[in-house]
Amino acid sequence: MKRLYIHPDNPQPRQIDALVDLIKRGELIVIPTETAYMLAGAVGDKKVLDDLKALRGLDDDHQFTILCRDLSELGNFAKVNNHQYRFLKNVTPNPVTFVLQATREVPKRLMHPKKKTIGIRVTDHPIACALLERLGEPLLISSLILPDHADADLPIDDPELIIDLTDRYVSAVVDAGIQPRTQTTVVDLTEDVPMMIREGVVSAEELGL
Repeated sequence: MKRLYIHPDNPQPRQIDALVDLIKRGELIVIPTETAYMLAGAVGDKKVLDDLKALRGLDDDHQFTILCRDLSELGNFAKVNNHQYRFLKNVTPNPVTFVLQATREVPKRLMHPKKKTIGIRVTDHPIACALLERLGEPLLISSLILPDHADADLPIDDPELIIDLTDRYVSAVVDAGIQPRTQTTVVDLTEDVPMMIREGVVSAEELGL
């Protein structure tokens, strides 16, 4: 496993290129975000999804999330009307996952099997943005919450522990030190009125809900 130290505000291009290379080879990595460390990998790679599900102990009903650099990539993965787009434009980037109806371009194995939805998150974290920019496409992400860990309801915050617990499945960890153990807010946008599913680091009031 690679352990990469990347400047939090000015990511070194060489280190970002190393991550891009791993992603293109179908490897699972760990990156910091605005809220916590996240597992990340190529959106369409079956092995990445299988490894992620095995590591986290997820079933087929889990709502997966795609990380984007901006809203220009939204239409490839989610069906959005004008009202939804205006709302998203006003509240992104933000550590919020928005649940939307998935388009046909989303691999079926990533959609919620019954609702046919996908989670979309737009980031402004410097490392995540540099990675997305260099990769040229969004990433599949998932919270680093492990079922066998003693504190299984919150993301793991310590890179040392992450390396110890994920070595079998993860190829690289971006070590940004101890990270906040906060979670993203989750909002359902599939109906006419946005509905808060989970209030995380961003409140309903901040989103105008």
